[in-house]
Amino acid sequence: MGEARANSLAGKRIVITRAMTQSEELARKLSERGAIPLVFPLVSFAEPEDFGPLDKTIDELAKFDWVILTSVRAVRAVVGRASETRRSLRPAGSHWRAACVGPVTAKAADEAGLPVAHVSAMHNGVALAEELGDSLARTKILLPRSDQANPNLPAALKRYGAEVTEVIAYRTVKSEDVNRSTLEEIAFGKTHAVLFFSPSAVKHYGVITGVSMRSLSGLQNEIAIVAVGPVTAKALREAGISRVVVAADTTAAAVIEALEEHFAGGAKQEQAGAKRV
Repeated sequence: MGEARANSLAGKRIVITRAMTQSEELARKLSERGAIPLVFPLVSFAEPEDFGPLDKTIDELAKFDWVILTSVRAVRAVVGRASETRRSLRPAGSHWRAACVGPVTAKAADEAGLPVAHVSAMHNGVALAEELGDSLARTKILLPRSDQANPNLPAALKRYGAEVTEVIAYRTVKSEDVNRSTLEEIAFGKTHAVLFFSPSAVKHYGVITGVSMRSLSGLQNEIAIVAVGPVTAKALREAGISRVVVAADTTAAAVIEALEEHFAGGAKQEQAGAKRV
């Protein structure tokens, strides 16, 4: 790593648009590099309005071949509900295996004692389906996830011949915990980067801030608008953001790498006498 990249985050004010409970490692690593992390959650999570379907699928786990876990939140929702209701996640006769989207989800599943058998190389659900491919034919899959989840994953699983049971494990809602001073810093271009972690965060940005994504797009030459993962990048582009910095996946290392490369590149341009456009 060159000196410019190593020091590229020093003094940068980086807005993390999710809760601190999900962002502790990233915030710590940003701070270690001299950056100033600002937590500004755009999404929050809530229990399902009706636990009946989730409880039923946990009771029927023995009939499934795979449980696909797309997020740490999905892991915690399933494991937490099973523990709360004293239901077993490994009932007699069960043979199911867990397939996880990305190493962060896999780590949470492994720590919870779930039988992780596959971790997607590309960190999105459709890529996971494609990696498992024809082995999904005639398998029964449980897909516990958010009420706002993208429909592309179940469609991809079914294309490979899987029988998919979707269940709402948690709800994604807009956050009520808004720091108004951070909002003002974003609005007036006083921050250096804003990190979006999901399409839901993109969706809720305007609702929470009262500022449209069109207004945010007007700042994209002044601040880095960062998408964590390709699905979020697509949501930002559809919302009118043309200059998107993309982190390959949700790991803190990938986000740090994307930020360092972006700001190191900007620093080189300035040193060469070029202006940002």
